Amino acid sequence: MAIMLDNPNEAVLPDFTTVEHRDERARLLADGVADEELAAQLLAALWTMSNNAAKAAWAEQVERAARIAEDAQRLADKEEQERQVALEEEQEAARKEEHKKNKAKFAPVATAKAGDYCELYYFTNKGLREARKNLVSSEPQGMILMASQDGQQTWVNADETRDPKSVITKDKNISWEQFNEAAPRMITAMKQHEWPKDRVEMHIMFWTALQNHRWRHAFDVLKQRALLLYSISRTCQWGIL
Repeated sequence: MAIMLDNPNEAVLPDFTTVEHRDERARLLADGVADEELAAQLLAALWTMSNNAAKAAWAEQVERAARIAEDAQRLADKEEQERQVALEEEQEAARKEEHKKNKAKFAPVATAKAGDYCELYYFTNKGLREARKNLVSSEPQGMILMASQDGQQTWVNADETRDPKSVITKDKNISWEQFNEAAPRMITAMKQHEWPKDRVEMHIMFWTALQNHRWRHAFDVLKQRALLLYSISRTCQWGIL
């Protein structure tokens, strides 16, 4: 069926009594129609029948076009959904691969998630700086711009920027200053990774008690050190930190 371009619902019934329709009336008169008035009425009836058929065809055409559009939209939505799923799977695979390549970099976070013992060093200012360095150095290596001793900017291999002497400070060797840096961050990490509420509160109460202990601000540094070592030993015995 040919595509209809004009909407028959907008067509207007012609006046078949006018001069421009004289020839149509004449043909009907020649075929035996009684007079011109009756011929005009017959022409109007024939036009109306034709227009009604065109309206029905137009409605079918509109309905068919709507179905085609719906099918096309449904197919497009399905393809977009499949594309999004594929993209998410690709991103997840990339994250897993990145995690696998940088297992050491993610170790403190994974430990915190698992609820296992984790050195407080990872949550100190120094530990966080080292983590950021490792994050950069774990990316594909290349040349980076560095300032030399005389202040000049020079390009050097990224591998040369790593600190080979960088080591993890064991909890027994951290200072009170480092402890105060790490403890609040460790509590935040516990909450973010949904540790049991009683365990989080246990650490908060214990570490708060340490800060209020009379040895915490004692003039004798050995007493301060002993208090900190006691804190470390207790949290290690709990098996979680």
